[in-house]
Amino acid sequence: MTDPHTARTIVGIVGNVISFGLFCAPIPTMVKIWKMKSVSEFKPDPYVATVLNCMMWTFYGLPFVQPDSLLVITINGTGLFMELVYVTIFFVFATSPVRILICEVMIYICVQRKITIAMVIEVIFMAVVIFCTMYFLHTTKQRSMLIGILCIVFNVIMYAAPLTVMKLVIKTKSVKYMPFFLSLANFMNGVVWVIYACLKFDPYILIPNGLGSLSGIIQLILYITYYKTTNWNDDDEDKEKRYSNAGIELGQA
Repeated sequence: MTDPHTARTIVGIVGNVISFGLFCAPIPTMVKIWKMKSVSEFKPDPYVATVLNCMMWTFYGLPFVQPDSLLVITINGTGLFMELVYVTIFFVFATSPVRILICEVMIYICVQRKITIAMVIEVIFMAVVIFCTMYFLHTTKQRSMLIGILCIVFNVIMYAAPLTVMKLVIKTKSVKYMPFFLSLANFMNGVVWVIYACLKFDPYILIPNGLGSLSGIIQLILYITYYKTTNWNDDDEDKEKRYSNAGIELGQA
């Protein structure tokens, strides 16, 4: 019979594999954005939030913070690189289409500005955390406790970020802009790490991943609910309608 330590290790490895799948889940969305040369209605919020989450966990796994945490560094370092690529794609294609209509240009500029401000804040915050941890805390126990708590906070933020997308789904009754595989990966990732936390009770892992599982379930329920009402072939029609409405508004102004 497998002892709890071995079982927890196995579940942790499975968690790493699924976490990598979670990081890969947005690839179809990025390919679609690349082909359209536009972010359209896709939201950058989940990817921007995950960047900070990965930076925090990568720092947590370093030997002078939490020794013997190589797998934490590898999976989150890989995730950080991938998320930065995703954010870069959003940044590039938020302004790439040249629109004659002023309101359309303003929308794209706002998206780019939002990404820039968020990334600058994250980098500054991370620099402050690293400085305070290394300067004021002198043992790995103290450092791992502080960074561990911060990791919990930003895990919750990462799972909460898709709320903006869920709001759009409910408003439009369409799941076109809520990628199914990203929602599924979020759910599976949360469930596996909940099991991992329960095998050797750890509230710091259980709480954020329990909330992540709940978020994933809600997203999947929304997908099932609004899948049939989603028009998958109305991209051009929606764009023409938005440009037409914008032209009318400009004429009235």
